[in-house]
Amino acid sequence: MSEIPTPAAHDAEEAFSVTFWGTRGSIACPGPSTVRYGGNTTCLEIRCGSDVVVIDGGTGMRPLGYKLVAEQRSQIDVLFTHTHFDHVVGVPFFKPAYFEDMHVTFWAGHLLPEATLRAILVDMMMPPLFPVPLHIFESCEYRDFAAGDRFTLRPGIEVSTCKLNHPNRATGYRIDYGGRAIAVITDTEHVAGELDRAIVDLVQGADVMIYDAMFTDEEFPRFKGWGHSTWQQCLRVADAAGVGRAVIFHHDPNHDDDFMDCIAKVADARRPGSLVAREGQTLTVLPAAAAG
Repeated sequence: MSEIPTPAAHDAEEAFSVTFWGTRGSIACPGPSTVRYGGNTTCLEIRCGSDVVVIDGGTGMRPLGYKLVAEQRSQIDVLFTHTHFDHVVGVPFFKPAYFEDMHVTFWAGHLLPEATLRAILVDMMMPPLFPVPLHIFESCEYRDFAAGDRFTLRPGIEVSTCKLNHPNRATGYRIDYGGRAIAVITDTEHVAGELDRAIVDLVQGADVMIYDAMFTDEEFPRFKGWGHSTWQQCLRVADAAGVGRAVIFHHDPNHDDDFMDCIAKVADARRPGSLVAREGQTLTVLPAAAAG
C-alpha cells in the first residue's frame, strides 16, 4: 500500500494514519476502468498508535478483516456513518467478528430512538438474505449514541460527532489523537451556496478531512435529495474550517479513473495538497508532540 507521510512516518506506537479500503459509494464497481481509485465501497482503517478504529463496513471491510486477523488484534472499534447497504454489506464477511478473542464493538449514532444497531444488523443477517445469523458474533458489542455526542473511545482517542444531511440520517466523525485530528464526513448533502455550520465546526482545524464528493457542482442540481455533496464543496468546507488536507471521497461508481484523474488535477490546482482517495492509500499524520 502506498503511504503519503505528513510530514514523515514515525514510530508505530505514536503514528496516526488512515488507510482507504473502500472509496466508492452506492455499489461496488470493480473492473479495468476503476483500478487506480478502486471499486470497493466505503471502509476506512484509522490507526491511533497501536489501536484500530474502522469507519464503515462496505465491501472493503472484507480484506481489512483478513489483515486484522493476521495481526491478531484483540480489540477493534467499528464506527458506522449510517447503515445504508453500501456501508454495511461487508459486515457479514468481517472475519474478526467471528473470533471470540477478537473483541469487536460496533457503534452507530443515527438510529435511535426508532431502532438499534444490533436490530438492524440482525435484520440484514437473516434468511433468506444471509445464511449465517448475527448471533454467531458472540463476542461483539453494539453501542448506539446520538449524533452530536462526544466520547472517549479508548484512552487518548477522543471522538466528536455531528448530524449529516442524508436520507435515514447519518453521522460525521472527528477522531482526535496525539494533538491531531482526522475527520470523516460521508454521506451528506449541502445546500447550494451555503456551508453546513455543524460540519465546519466539527472539522475545524483538522489535519485531514475526508469528505463525500460523489458529484460535481455541475451534476449536483440533478441529484437533489440523494444525500450527497460535491468535490468543489469539499474544498469550500476545507477552506472555511482551516483544514490541512482535503480528501475527496465516496466516488460515484459511474466516475471512472480518467474522470477521477481530472478531478484530482483541478482540485490540487485550486487547493494544493488536496487528494482524491485511492483504495490502498495510506495517509500518515504525526502526533503533535512528535511533529514538534
